[in-house]
Amino acid sequence: MSDKVERAIRAVPREEFVHPGNRKHAYRDNPLSIMHGQTISAPHMCVIMCEGLDLDEGMVVLDVGAGSGYHAALCAEIVAPTDAKHLGHVYSVEIVKELVEFARANLERSGYSDRVTIIHGDGGLGLEQYAPFDRILVAAAAPSVPVPLTDQLKPNGIMLIPVGSPGFYQELMLVKKSESGDITQKRWGGVAFVPLTGKFGYDSHR
Repeated sequence: MSDKVERAIRAVPREEFVHPGNRKHAYRDNPLSIMHGQTISAPHMCVIMCEGLDLDEGMVVLDVGAGSGYHAALCAEIVAPTDAKHLGHVYSVEIVKELVEFARANLERSGYSDRVTIIHGDGGLGLEQYAPFDRILVAAAAPSVPVPLTDQLKPNGIMLIPVGSPGFYQELMLVKKSESGDITQKRWGGVAFVPLTGKFGYDSHR
């Protein structure tokens, strides 16, 4: 684990982002249910995704699927640490209104609301008003990589997204955009995420 990711994992209080009934299980290395059929990813998966994104101070990040706000806080701890000379920012989109409110409260209580903006919307569409993004993190499985997200990725940008069936297995895809705008995709191994919903999710492919 890199120093910056380890520092973020140690700094962000995970117990403040789980369902109140699961606080005693906050640091178990497995996903935990939050509400509305959604989960907070296992700590090891958060580490894998933060490392794969190669986050750095000053970057602007799009987080699709805010959930409890935990992964957005981890990203913010890396791109916008309190002692940063160049503050980055995390824009996090969540389609479930109740989770938007849950994530906002968690981030406010934990001291990250100034570095993370939670927006209620369809994450597969991205956030064109804040694009382009240095990095895009998608924490829900999609049938394919949504075109709006690749369009909103900066040249030399990186996106991580689970792609595959809505069941218990998908492939984590590392998507890169070259300086000239060419897109490459690399398989990063099997994962299991909740399904993406919205225009580019599974509910529009039934």
